[in-house]
Amino acid sequence: MRIRHYSARMADVGALNFTGFIERRNERLPEGGKNGGRGYAYISDRNTEKLFETLKPVEVAVRAAVKLSEAYGKSELLGHSVKVGPRQFPRVDALAKRAAETLGIKPPTVYIVNSPVMNAATFGTNENSVIMLHSALVDHFSDEELLSVIGHECGHIHNSHVVYLTALHYVRFMAGAMFRALLAPAEIALMGWLRRAEITSDRAGLLCCKNIDVATRALTKLALGSSKLYDQLNMEAFMEQYEEMRDGLGRFSEVRASHPMLPKRVIALRHFSESELYRTHAKLGPGGLTIDQVDERVHEIIKVLG
Repeated sequence: MRIRHYSARMADVGALNFTGFIERRNERLPEGGKNGGRGYAYISDRNTEKLFETLKPVEVAVRAAVKLSEAYGKSELLGHSVKVGPRQFPRVDALAKRAAETLGIKPPTVYIVNSPVMNAATFGTNENSVIMLHSALVDHFSDEELLSVIGHECGHIHNSHVVYLTALHYVRFMAGAMFRALLAPAEIALMGWLRRAEITSDRAGLLCCKNIDVATRALTKLALGSSKLYDQLNMEAFMEQYEEMRDGLGRFSEVRASHPMLPKRVIALRHFSESELYRTHAKLGPGGLTIDQVDERVHEIIKVLG
């Protein structure tokens, strides 16, 4: 009986019961602040986090990850990357402070990591989190595009994603094979949640840069990776890839992915850009969709694999 109950709760992590989530939207943190508080968060992200609190494997993974992060994380970064500050990389430091101010959080500690792969990550604890920017990302992105990416990572901090991101990193990359097998249910749950959390953080990035073209271009640059081809990128042609992939067998690979496929993220972000919340924040004039209407549209994109 207990196993059946646990399996049902794990299934809730994978299934997006959108109607139930909308009915529980009043569980969100209060609205307010420059960007509407955390009211921009994708509701499936917020409610999945609440479910995590009842799942033992996730609790075990989180506890282990926090201990490991506190013990090794900062020293590893200080020894193998370069810390950003007012006297070192002031351009990046200013962008991080600008994103933090927009979202109303404490300015994060940022590190530049030597990597040819365009990427960024946030980990640590909710009280002591850091952002890592790969050097290729800084080289390839304009200031406004980089602001979108840093805003995305600040969105993880703003929405208390950090401890779960660290737990997922621990389960996927740092736990031994035997321990990882024990934590497999946690990995599945965390991966499903992270795809939803990315939708929330994409919105945070847009709130920081206030330009949907900049934010979506930053996302597509991650897919392309060639500075020689950026100017030739046709966004509408890129979006047609979503129609080609939505019914194909390849979509099932997303089950093991930490991020939704990029065309999905672009479409989801475009929907958010039509919201009253965003239009008010970006000073684009009155009108727009309610956040519930946006989430309903986004749900239709994300629900294919949960």
